[in-house]
Amino acid sequence: MLRLPRFILILLIALATPAWGGSIALVLSENGGMYGEFANTLDESLSGTTWNIVSTSSGDSPATAARPPDLVVTVGSEALRRTLSRGDSTPIIATLLPRQTYEKILTEHRRTSGRITAIYLDQPANRQAVFLRHLLPDQKRFGILFSSETRNSASQYRQAFAWAGLVLDSEDSDTEKTLLPALNALLTRSGALVALPDASIYHRNNIKAILITAFRLQRPVIGYSTAFVTAGALAALHSTPSQIARQTADMIVNSGTNLTPPTGPTQFAIAINPNVAQALGLNIPDEASLRRAILADRDAR
Repeated sequence: MLRLPRFILILLIALATPAWGGSIALVLSENGGMYGEFANTLDESLSGTTWNIVSTSSGDSPATAARPPDLVVTVGSEALRRTLSRGDSTPIIATLLPRQTYEKILTEHRRTSGRITAIYLDQPANRQAVFLRHLLPDQKRFGILFSSETRNSASQYRQAFAWAGLVLDSEDSDTEKTLLPALNALLTRSGALVALPDASIYHRNNIKAILITAFRLQRPVIGYSTAFVTAGALAALHSTPSQIARQTADMIVNSGTNLTPPTGPTQFAIAINPNVAQALGLNIPDEASLRRAILADRDAR
């Protein structure tokens, strides 16, 4: 009779034992800024788990781990490039980069499969469509510029916008010469421009020209980062480095080196530029109201 309670006790102890953990090498594209924010949050989120960050390296500092890690977390596109160039087989979770950049880097390094996954910066198309519906309820027609790097996602956005009761118009732009003509044509047919994280279209050399063109035509621009909003976009649905870091920690604790498929962000934030809203004569909801509306909408999940 004493054996049964002892067996139950052993079973309970086994069930209470934390899942297998391991060592993590964190590779940052740069020191400080959003990369430092990610690193600090990931370290805090893994505190008390069986996973430990044993080395942190950036563009100007090599890794210092005494032995190969069980898992590598890269933060930003350059960190992923540097890691893949080493050619080892350690599982990788790539973070803080757009989907099209992730896929491009894998192609560059001839890495089409294997022990690698990602948490993209791109917001799910359904969530983006619901955000737009609540942000600009009187606007039904939106425009997106697609390049060769994002064109394969066009049908996904069209379907998501249709489900939300919106119309998506688009133009293609693959070169600097076609950008402003395509933008002008698109904005004459659309009530707002929705920017995707496409580095071939939106980069530091042309953001200003895009925003000026849109403002001249009295069309708001919906960006994908707080920096875009600060530069002059009306609003942005985005995920912060801390939110991506917490999602990364959850993925590590729940799956370890059994990598799950690449995914978009589960958490999001909203940024609004009230000065742009006032200049365009737009009365839009505040960030808290928009967030509640999105969370209450099942299509946004």
